[in-house]
Amino acid sequence: MSEPKTVGLDSNPCHGCPADVDHDREVPEVDLLSPLTIRDVTFRNRIVMSPMCQYSAAEGMADDWHLVHLGSRAVGGAALIFVEATAVTRDGRISPGDMGIWDDRHVEPLARIARFVQARGAVPGIQLAHAGRKASCDVPWNGGARLRTPEQGGWTVVAPSPIPFNDDDPPPVPLDEAGIDGVVAAFEAAARRALAAGFRVLEIHAAHGYLLHEFLSPLSNHRTDQYGGSLENRMRFLLRVAESLRRLMPRELPLFVRISATDWVEGGWDVEQSVVLAGSLRELGVDLIDVSSGALVPKARIPVGKGYQVPFARRIRDEAGIRTGAVGMITEPHHADEIITGGDADLVFLAREMLREPYWALKAQHELGAEPAWPTQYGYAVKRRSK
Repeated sequence: MSEPKTVGLDSNPCHGCPADVDHDREVPEVDLLSPLTIRDVTFRNRIVMSPMCQYSAAEGMADDWHLVHLGSRAVGGAALIFVEATAVTRDGRISPGDMGIWDDRHVEPLARIARFVQARGAVPGIQLAHAGRKASCDVPWNGGARLRTPEQGGWTVVAPSPIPFNDDDPPPVPLDEAGIDGVVAAFEAAARRALAAGFRVLEIHAAHGYLLHEFLSPLSNHRTDQYGGSLENRMRFLLRVAESLRRLMPRELPLFVRISATDWVEGGWDVEQSVVLAGSLRELGVDLIDVSSGALVPKARIPVGKGYQVPFARRIRDEAGIRTGAVGMITEPHHADEIITGGDADLVFLAREMLREPYWALKAQHELGAEPAWPTQYGYAVKRRSK
């Protein structure tokens, strides 16, 4: 790829630049293949493998499947490889097959993955999560139904309010303030284990209808204490978690938060509230908002289509002054490149497309006119050689 061009700020206005951007100098024109440095971590391009549940862990333990699954995407050229939603408590799992980090025994299997990903030139990241009222479900290929009894393998489910995800599910148990304190402590302990395992980026999962998102949305949070009612109160739990993790993390490592920018339901969480939340998270030292949407309620009408969530990433970037990642129906390299060059987001997260094509990033390099950075073990065979 040719050397990056520089353009004046008048012709390339800054859209929601983070506070550390120097507006008095020219900035390089970026694209999908440009490196990005956040704090002291440099990503070799703007391509991220989204956290995607594999539902294949036993008692939360990573195994050879996870090593090969995640390692192959690092070999395939992505810059940041996220381990799937990893439960901070045993009862915070979506299913009995979820990855976990509630015990010190989880650290070494995860460290094995982090070491391999980093050895292949990618940055290892992990998403820390609690499933809330969407916990205690069967794995999706068995239908994903709620596991209601211990005999079925289920457990007690907690939430902000006794409102089930599906109308015919048993109501979850509302967390009291001691329970909230316990979940905050569990996120802190999980973060310490993730850092001990060698992960260089931590992401808080506050999207897709899981516990922290449930506290944000007035559809699932009917509390009357300091964690319910006003926007300030509904944000309180997530902001406590973010503040705690930022305080214990080394200054040089980035902290991300994934949110659902909207519930896609009238009277629910929306992009205007997301902008306020993102600004508050920025003030606490969060470095990037991973912008998804939906999944709080089962009957939302979502206009799924090519890049349908990208405008949310753009608006949050512009109005909250924080870096964003765009995700959702992004499959084509040129489209992904346009998201970056157009200033819609700073990173592009790929999920299902990365399942279909582990070497998507290498193919993107080829399509965008760069020399694909094949690993040595493959490159000698696939690269053209001059005679």
